[in-house]
Order: sequence, then C-alpha cells, then structure tokens
Amino acid sequence: MDSILVLGDPLPLPPRRIGDGVLARLFGASLDASLAAGHPPESSRLLAARARDIVSLPRRRSTAGSWAHVLRVARCAQRAPRGGPRAPAGAMPVCADRVVAAGPAIRDLMNRLAAPLPVPARGVAMARVLLTDGTSPVYNRRSGVDLTDAVAAAAAQLDPALPLLPSA
Repeated sequence: MDSILVLGDPLPLPPRRIGDGVLARLFGASLDASLAAGHPPESSRLLAARARDIVSLPRRRSTAGSWAHVLRVARCAQRAPRGGPRAPAGAMPVCADRVVAAGPAIRDLMNRLAAPLPVPARGVAMARVLLTDGTSPVYNRRSGVDLTDAVAAAAAQLDPALPLLPSA
C-alpha cells in the first residue's frame, strides 16, 4: 500500500529582492533583536533575509568562534594580575567571572551553533544579541539577566528538532 506524506506550508518566506541582503546586514542588530524576541522570519522581507544569513553554517560557525573568543578573553582576564595590561582602546570589557562561570553553557551553545544541522533563526539571533549588545550580561555587570540562563535559553532554541518556521 502506498502512502503519501503531505507537508503543510505555514507561511512562505517573502520573495527576496536585490537589496534585501545589504539592508539586512545594515540593520542587523535590530533585526537580530526582533528575531531573538520571537518575531517570525516570514513576517517581513528583511527579517527573512537576516534569518537566511545568520542560519547559514559559515555564519553560525563565525558566531561560535566569537563566543570562543569571549571565553578566552574572560579566562585571560581572570588570570591577569590587578593593574596588569588593560583591554585595547575601543574594546568592551567582559564580565570575566560571569563568562567563566557560564563556560559549560557557552561550550554547549558553541557546539550547537557549529553543528551542520538546520536550526531556527531565533536561537542564532539570541546568541548574537548576547554577544553584540553592550547591555547584555556578557558585558554589563548591572544586567539583571543571569548569563548562564540566557546562554542556555539560546542553546535550547538551537534544537534541530524544533520547527524552522513557526506554524500558522
């Protein structure tokens, strides 16, 4: 007996226009924040273009590499003596103790980002916002958000079993 699997198509991604990729990079930080907050990528052309970009394996691996760099910087900062070398001008100092304490969660996040499986854009955006937002608990000691919890929440959204697009 033959059987046919019919897949529903939630909301199709909006068609891509020539300048969408450029605009999506230009407005990357705000688009990442929207995706991280749970706005569906298919709700606008720019969100769709940004989602396509950040979920690509090279971009995800680059994000994982940025997390590895933050972890290295935090470990070095903890080992450096007080009054030792300062961060280069323009560099954002990390909350080394928080980052090192969140190390296991960060390594899990890095592994999920680098895995060659398709993942939802929300998790990648959440990971990117934590890295790029100066008010995130990575950089801001006054942030009321627990870094380990925030990293774990981003990693949870990178589960390949989750639907890539929310259902309608």
